[in-house]
Parts: sequence; structure tokens; C-alpha cells
Amino acid sequence: MFKLRPLFWPTVISLPILAFSLALGVWQMERREWKRDILDRIAQNQAAPAVAFADLIKADPLRHEYGRVRVAGTFLHDREFHLAARSLRNKVGMQIVTPLRLDDGRIILFDRGWVPSEQKEGASRAAGQLAGRVELTGVVRRSQIQRQFAPDNVPDKNVWFHVDVPLMRKLAGGAPDPRLDVFFLEADATPNPGGVPIGGQTRLDIPNDHLQYAITWFAIALALAGVYLAYHWENGRLTVNGRTKAAK
Repeated sequence: MFKLRPLFWPTVISLPILAFSLALGVWQMERREWKRDILDRIAQNQAAPAVAFADLIKADPLRHEYGRVRVAGTFLHDREFHLAARSLRNKVGMQIVTPLRLDDGRIILFDRGWVPSEQKEGASRAAGQLAGRVELTGVVRRSQIQRQFAPDNVPDKNVWFHVDVPLMRKLAGGAPDPRLDVFFLEADATPNPGGVPIGGQTRLDIPNDHLQYAITWFAIALALAGVYLAYHWENGRLTVNGRTKAAK
């Protein structure tokens, strides 16, 4: 038998915190399932054959995130962007994001891969500056937002720390487009003449830590409930199987 005579202030303080902790735990479990659905879809996209670019943009391109796409066009090397502070094999360099003019004139962004800092300028890697119409396979990536504590992009100096697709496309001469402004393509591992840029740098960086967060919130709720009951036991306000702590 369990009988509790709640004290007013401990109850007023504890119940909202308990309810809040339990709600956050449930919410994190729901987020876990949501994230699992995303990761499952990405795994399916990665395993699927490359799709044609026309098929990609018939619907939401991000439904094919991390999937491969076949595309053709002409690189605009004179408008390339430098994505700074990128390393490969413990060497500092940058990613080269080059506008690609499609056969119909529209412009998308293509991350061609990594180059060492000393080959920042296109003239130092002329062999890899593919001329004319090219046929490529790229990986669909989402337009990026600035991460906490990350530096700001400096467009005037062509120094970028995240891929801001709408702004980059605008600077490259592309017209605003709600479908083309949400993604860019990353090069696969196909070697470039001269050895750079080095493609195949796609990294799947989508953690699913929601179970740990849920356990934390449920543990807080359990600990709070234990403290609440212990406090009432110590004050003679809790009866368990007919036993109540005797008053001192």
C-alpha cells in the first residue's frame, strides 16, 4: 500500500520539472524515429543508381540527398569559389566549388574537390580546369548554414566557410530558383587531369544521438521523483505497506 500526503511547495516546484523532463524524453524518442527515417532514406539513396538531373528536379531534390546524379554542362572556372579551412591527409587546403552552366543555361554549383593551399588559383592546376562540355556524376548535398562559432563567409574576398547556395548562384550569374537554390553537387572520386581537385570527399555527418538525450531526460525525471518521495518519507508524509518514518 502506498499513501502520500503531498507537501505544497515541494509539489508545486517538482511537478512542472518532472512533467517537463518526461515531455523532453518523449520528444527525443520521437526525434530519434524521425532521424532514423532520414538515415534510412539516405542509405537507400546511396545504394541507388545515379539518376538523371532532369529526374532529380522534377520533385524536391533533397529527397535524393546523398544520392548520385548524372549531369552535363560547362564549368565557369573564372567564377569558382574557395571553401576554406579544409584538410585532407593532415594537409590544409580548400574545396573548389565551381559553377556549372547546364545545357539549358541554368547554373548549379559543383564542388569539384580538395586542392592544397598552394594550388588555390586555377592557373596552378591548369590541367584540371576541364574545358568545354563535360558529363559528370555528383552527390546531392544540402545548402549549408553557418555553424555555431564558425567564421562568416567573406564573399568580397572569395573566402567561404560554408556553401551558401542561393548567394553563390547569384554571384555566379544564376537566376533565383527555388529548386536549384537548395542543393549543390559534390564530385565523386573520378580522378581529374593533373591530380587535382581531388573528389570523393563526401562525408555523412548526421549523428543520431537522440536516444542518449532521451535517457538523460528520463533519468532526470526518475531522480527527481526519487528525491521527492525521499523528502516526503523523511518528513513522515509517505506511507509504504503501512510503514511511516517515525517523527524524531
